[in-house]
Amino acid sequence: MRIFLIGLLMLFTLIKPIDVQAATKRIEVDLTAQKLHAFEDNTLVYSFLISSGKPWWPTPTGDFKPWVKVPFQRMIGGDKRLGTYYNLPNVPYVVYFYKGYALHGTYWHSNFGVPMSHGCINLKTDDMTILYPWIDYSTQIRIYGVTPAG
Repeated sequence: MRIFLIGLLMLFTLIKPIDVQAATKRIEVDLTAQKLHAFEDNTLVYSFLISSGKPWWPTPTGDFKPWVKVPFQRMIGGDKRLGTYYNLPNVPYVVYFYKGYALHGTYWHSNFGVPMSHGCINLKTDDMTILYPWIDYSTQIRIYGVTPAG
């Protein structure tokens, strides 16, 4: 019995756990092309048209990570005197990445590929339905390029 146990212990020391490592996820937002690309390691898994901030309400550039995800929320901002006020209930699939800036679904326009926002990154709600659960809090978000003149 003792030899059996020693043999069993030796067998367990030879078995190594499988090193399962999750793919590294990243999102690249190209403001010039108004496109978002999502990668797992170096494999492109999604590509979507976006609408970024207008030149006078630019989307921030740089490297970010999500800091909060909410399935929907009301967004209010702008200025009534300047005609920039908005009050949007139930904005879907919101992923904040920097201060008040977020990736989110958009139901109030369908002009993707053209800057339309106050700095957020607008995606079709159907596209954000796919992207929202895919994004985790370690997903790197890189935003680069120059917003086209509106």
